[in-house]
Amino acid sequence: MIAHAQAIAAARRDPALMQAALALAENRLPDAEAGLRAALKADPFNVAAIRMMAELAGRIGRLADAERLLRRALELAPEFTAARANLATVLHRMNRPEEAIAELDRLMLSDPDNSGHANLKAAASGRIGEYDEALRLYEAVLAKHPRHAKVWMSYGHVLKTVGRQADCVAAYRTALQHAPGLGEVWWSLANLKTVQFSDDDLAAMRAELARADLADDDRFHLDFALGKALEDRRETAAAFAHYAAGNRLRRSLIAYDAGETSASVDRMIAVLTPAFLQSRAGMGSDAPDPIFVLGMPRAGSTLIEQILASHSLVEGTMELPDLPVLARGTAKGQDATYPESLAELGAEALRDLGNRYIERTRIQRKTDKPFFIDKLPNNWLHTGFIHLILPSAIIIDARRHPLACGFSNFKQHFARGQGFSYDLADMGRYYADYARLMAHVDAVLPGRVHRVFHEALLDDSEGEIRRLLAACGLPFEDACLRFWESGRAVRTASSEQVRRPINRDGAETWQPFAPWLEPLRLALGDVLADYPYGGAAVA
Repeated sequence: MIAHAQAIAAARRDPALMQAALALAENRLPDAEAGLRAALKADPFNVAAIRMMAELAGRIGRLADAERLLRRALELAPEFTAARANLATVLHRMNRPEEAIAELDRLMLSDPDNSGHANLKAAASGRIGEYDEALRLYEAVLAKHPRHAKVWMSYGHVLKTVGRQADCVAAYRTALQHAPGLGEVWWSLANLKTVQFSDDDLAAMRAELARADLADDDRFHLDFALGKALEDRRETAAAFAHYAAGNRLRRSLIAYDAGETSASVDRMIAVLTPAFLQSRAGMGSDAPDPIFVLGMPRAGSTLIEQILASHSLVEGTMELPDLPVLARGTAKGQDATYPESLAELGAEALRDLGNRYIERTRIQRKTDKPFFIDKLPNNWLHTGFIHLILPSAIIIDARRHPLACGFSNFKQHFARGQGFSYDLADMGRYYADYARLMAHVDAVLPGRVHRVFHEALLDDSEGEIRRLLAACGLPFEDACLRFWESGRAVRTASSEQVRRPINRDGAETWQPFAPWLEPLRLALGDVLADYPYGGAAVA
């Protein structure tokens, strides 16, 4: 049998594979797939073709298929470093950073100076809260590649997370020196919500937007950044025009169907009947560790997390991806669907799922504190699932006025997900669906969810914080009133805001934009009229 290295080298000289590689490079995916299938039919053990087929699968979002193919390539050729590097990337994209790091560590043993491996390991380290390691790796990469703008940007992101704001701004500014059209950096500066853009900054952003060859990703990021810069200058109409342009372009690039969200809520309500829940009372894992903070993005969840994480018994983590993965994983079989799949779960399965959640999230816990926070907002759709698998977990619903929350989402560009946020009508429907499901949960599980209204927290901070701690079964600690003194890392868009005392700075920023928010109002329907703090919020 030809040695692995020789087999790979021979495959690279194969004209058919070279044509497939060219098709991949030119994004002619059907041509690439046809060529690769022909190559694998002729030689099922062709590891180069297997790796390229995995790349094709990754391009179209079939990450599980990509992982399977790459593991097959490595089974046949364990020293195939390109395949192992691809596997690390796929694992990172699948939110499995610990496994990605294990593959990268193996690669870096034989190639310690590979900046690509170090850069990916830095990103994966950040995913699991190993921020010191992420900073060290980014600094090592930048020492070798000081003009790499995207690495400067990623370095800035971690500096922001750990609270080194001045260094963060300097890193972003360095990135712009090398790539002034990199829209994500301009948006990252704006997203700090503490940077005041100069006239020169505005001129630079406008000059980049005027380029006919500007990539869509850079264009919508620049529109969001300019919207924020002009809003800060109270140029409301111009600011909204840029927010609208950025959202319009971003919405055109994603597949989001508001009807699917509404249907998911309908189906969840149909599953979560009183009889269904009563028949499963007492099932699930008895682990009391998690405190879930969920609701709409931009509704104050980071503030609630910061308050709770200031308690001596509670550890803050981040927006963890684990619960949705476990929830959707209950739909096994070709015709199985979630949430209908929950009806098939018995006591043992529910207990196992709760314990698996605890084990999956253990890597995020850096202390021995008995409680930890999972603040993924979108977990609201899985509130019933949380109750079933972790009946002792605490569930906090962060609620904010629909217009204030909706506009805050509209002017926010999210790194991933939140497809509803790029259209005002979609936003209103999403908020209404969220409120509808939570109202159902309140009806079938009275008292199970503790709700924190953002406006109430602003009006009576100490009273609301005391009620929050009581709902979590935690003794009052004065440190929770001084949450801004915490030195913990914060990854969300509100990172700089929660490093200050509670204030009303952002409470009414939507009001100057009210003339343009009619699509949001109409889509919200009765949810807007029924909001208990409407008077204070719209005065």
